[in-house]
Amino acid sequence: MKELCIEYGYTSLNHYGEELCGDNVEITTTAPQGDSEWTTLVLADGLGSGVKANILSTLTSKILCTMVAGGADIEDCVGTIIQTLPVCKERGVAYSTFSIIHVNNEGRGYLYEFDNPEAIWYHQGHTCDLPRTELNVYDKRVFVTELALDEGDMVFVMSDGTIHAGIGQMLNFGWQRKEIMEHLDHNIDAHMSARAAACLLASACNDLYLDRPGDDTTVAAIRVRPRTMVHVMVGPPVDKERDAEYVDRFMHDTDKRIVCGGTTSQVVARCIGRQLKTSFDFPDKEVPPIGFIDGIDLVTEGVITMRRLLALSDKYVSVKDLTPKTYAKKDGGSLLANIIFEEASHIVFFVGQNVNAAHQGLDIDITMKLKLVEHLADNLRKMGKQVTVNYD
Repeated sequence: MKELCIEYGYTSLNHYGEELCGDNVEITTTAPQGDSEWTTLVLADGLGSGVKANILSTLTSKILCTMVAGGADIEDCVGTIIQTLPVCKERGVAYSTFSIIHVNNEGRGYLYEFDNPEAIWYHQGHTCDLPRTELNVYDKRVFVTELALDEGDMVFVMSDGTIHAGIGQMLNFGWQRKEIMEHLDHNIDAHMSARAAACLLASACNDLYLDRPGDDTTVAAIRVRPRTMVHVMVGPPVDKERDAEYVDRFMHDTDKRIVCGGTTSQVVARCIGRQLKTSFDFPDKEVPPIGFIDGIDLVTEGVITMRRLLALSDKYVSVKDLTPKTYAKKDGGSLLANIIFEEASHIVFFVGQNVNAAHQGLDIDITMKLKLVEHLADNLRKMGKQVTVNYD
């Protein structure tokens, strides 16, 4: 039986002319019951836009995320929000709408919705509605859904900027829910990451707004996916006598294997008794060509390719970046990004600290390589990946 896990991601568009987004997303992962992790995602939409909305949504998302993850009852959560948020002097109301997803690794849990557009369920290759039960909490209508998600399922929650997209511009009455679901049906699949799917929908909203959003717009998604372990070797160990032990650890207990670096790939090929072959194709003139070793999923050059991967990761984790999160190019950096960003859920780096004689006289040293890996690991954790870095 496959071990499953929860993947999440979101993208936000600021109201045109505003520095701060009036929506906020808070995510936490805890393990309150046995070995099963629980993921809590809260999307809050503050009243209005700008600074006030940002404060309202930030308070709402942080309070709700903390309380729900801690096991608080939904009535207590809503009551706390009502009593905590300041009252807007202009409108005489003080609340932020919200959507809460609280699920374990198997996709079992709950969805709570208050005044946000109704969540969209992607199930068995197409979008559909989730069953909802209405609750009256402190005179507020809160809808609850019991979630029982399958592998490949996604749940999308969003602020009302999505259904307002295009009003008075591309569309007369905005983007209706049915049209949003049709767009998702035509453009996503069960293998697409939650971040990529959320970005795809937010990008379409931005197009309808003609790059000038008339409202803060946020799309967040969770996806139930199989746990996929990826081992990445970056550099051989300091002690050459330990090469075989090092490579043996790298090869075992993983779904995919990636080797970065010319010297490192030679060490791996020698230790596993396979031939190293090098490609002469240059899909990107700024990235060295890849190599091939039987039993290894991807072989790339070292520092230059890792620098490209780091640059791609900086864009990937930016919630305001609307570029596609999958990469069609076949250079080493793009191939690395597709495996690590889109396919991997758990990543282990094997960072050898042996000084490469080929780097003498160049602007490359072991300290720079270590900092590069640390920065990359931080970005991967922001994506929700489980990352381990081993130094040898």
